[in-house]
Amino acid sequence: MRVLACDKVDASAIAMLRAAGHEVSEGNALKGAELIAALDGVQGLLVRGASKVTGDVLRACPGLKVVVRAGTGLDNVDRVAAAECGTQVMNTPDANTISVAELAFGLMLALERHIVPAAGDLRGGVWEKSKYQGRELAGRTLGILGFGRIGREVATRARAFGLTVVAHDPLYESPGQGFEWVHAVTRDELFAAADILTLHMPLTDGTRDSVGAREFALMKPDAILVNCSRGGVVNEAALFDALQSGRLRAAATDVFTEEPPGASPLLGLPNLIALPHLGASTAEAQKRAGTEAAQRLIDALAKRG
Repeated sequence: MRVLACDKVDASAIAMLRAAGHEVSEGNALKGAELIAALDGVQGLLVRGASKVTGDVLRACPGLKVVVRAGTGLDNVDRVAAAECGTQVMNTPDANTISVAELAFGLMLALERHIVPAAGDLRGGVWEKSKYQGRELAGRTLGILGFGRIGREVATRARAFGLTVVAHDPLYESPGQGFEWVHAVTRDELFAAADILTLHMPLTDGTRDSVGAREFALMKPDAILVNCSRGGVVNEAALFDALQSGRLRAAATDVFTEEPPGASPLLGLPNLIALPHLGASTAEAQKRAGTEAAQRLIDALAKRG
């Protein structure tokens, strides 16, 4: 069958698809009419996050049988329209888990040890040790909002750092077997207790703007926030106000509501570390996501004939 692979999936995924006998073409960050044209005569679509598989695209491509997202989440695919069109949709939820969890700790350490500004000063010829006195993670409380695959990997690593862990997820009443040392709390209790709050939940209608002014008002003024999930779960205007006013001491975000964020006022704040959505950007995660997605696509196309 014909397959379109978008958004620079790992080369090993392309090789797998061709080895399975499929004719593969490649694209990058396609949307609208451009994506529709590229899907002419195509039965399988492999994407990451840049290409937008909207309802209009799906309805215009009745021959498309399967869409696989190489990565976590499906917010760039209209699943409702896909169901209406009979197009199967899948992702690879485990592929990025470790990379995102590790990045979350990298950002916690970067914030608490002032790694970014200290390195910048030294490159500019300034040796300023006393200016950058930091804080340890050990002995503090880490709040995890969203206790799925990534949240659990974060919790596992938090134990090694000596952090007390509290967590909340509307899908889980308790952390579950193997995580008895993680304290399940209500949503409001989570915001109030956390010295460090890390977010690990999908972007849905129910989670969009779910961390805003009310939630920041519940947090300790000395707290910090790390977001390696989706930009839309945090209200960016409220985050800007909280950081500028001192309501929140510092934050790090790998994601934005609109990506790239353009001239977002958040980028001008000295107490924010911002990254260009690097959560899954490791060699290991990219290979896992690509090969798992390719195998899912191969299997699904074989079943659908």
